[in-house]
Amino acid sequence: MKRTSSLLLSIMMLCTSSIYADIKRATAVIHPTKGNTASGVVKFSQEDDGLHITAVIKGLTPGEHGFHVHQFGDCACDDAVCAGGHFNPTNQPHGGPDSSERHVGDFGNLVANEDGVATYERVDTIATLNGSNSIIGRAIIIHAGRDDLHSQPVGNAGARVGSGVVGIAK
Repeated sequence: MKRTSSLLLSIMMLCTSSIYADIKRATAVIHPTKGNTASGVVKFSQEDDGLHITAVIKGLTPGEHGFHVHQFGDCACDDAVCAGGHFNPTNQPHGGPDSSERHVGDFGNLVANEDGVATYERVDTIATLNGSNSIIGRAIIIHAGRDDLHSQPVGNAGARVGSGVVGIAK
């Protein structure tokens, strides 16, 4: 019985890993944290030149807002602190999206216009949808303030005003 269970578990793990071996698209639907109004969608597409990221977020105060991938895909708590810190599997210092050393999850800032709408478009060459830098199942966090791109460990961007989990898209 023990041998059969181990064999079945091995087969299930092999099948699951092959199903998700080459993820091409993902989406995170952003919901506001308690007392905030940030909402929107972040889309990801894995291409030959990197991870294409597009976002439209509404309900922000005008100005810059830190935009990061956080460690855990847990957005169940009121303030999104259950998502943990920035996703940093390579143990790098915090930086901007163009820094030579940075967390995998350091996407920089969204810039909201006077109507509180921010758009973002970028090709990232560090974050991926596959492999050790995969952001699948992790949280996207939108912060109340500007990420200064250098303060350690997370850029001094303030409270979390919106969050969503990165999931595999069709």
